[in-house]
Amino acid sequence: MAQRNLSELVAGAVVLVVAAGFLGYAVANTGRATVSGYTLHASFDHIDGVSVGSDVRLAGVKVGSVTATRVDPQTFQAMVTFTVMSSLKLSTDSSAEITSDSMLGGKSLSLVPGGDEKILADGGEVTITQGAVSLEQLLGKFIFNVGDLSSNVQKMLRE
Repeated sequence: MAQRNLSELVAGAVVLVVAAGFLGYAVANTGRATVSGYTLHASFDHIDGVSVGSDVRLAGVKVGSVTATRVDPQTFQAMVTFTVMSSLKLSTDSSAEITSDSMLGGKSLSLVPGGDEKILADGGEVTITQGAVSLEQLLGKFIFNVGDLSSNVQKMLRE
């Protein structure tokens, strides 16, 4: 009986060690590696879902990472600091927007290059921005508008 308990204990320990190894591998290879390059800043009304380590994408390709987020105490806007590959030279009229990676969540910062000849320098600021769109707010507006439409139709039918 003691031999059986010992073998079950050893088998359980092996399973836990293997599970911990898989967990460590998954955490180390989640694709959240930072991309070295130059630093840029942008301010947004809302950055829901974007945090340190989120991807910075251009044309759907990861070109950087978000390195810091904070709230500006004077404007109450979200300030995002991020890196972009050194090989990409973004013009001063480039824009940044918060986009969804999927319907289930996951947000990233997407860059859209501009056409100006002046290039953003290290530490520069992207001034054309669009914050995150909240799915909950959109659904709320839709439901409210459908309710108004229904009320108006009923009112018209009574007249």
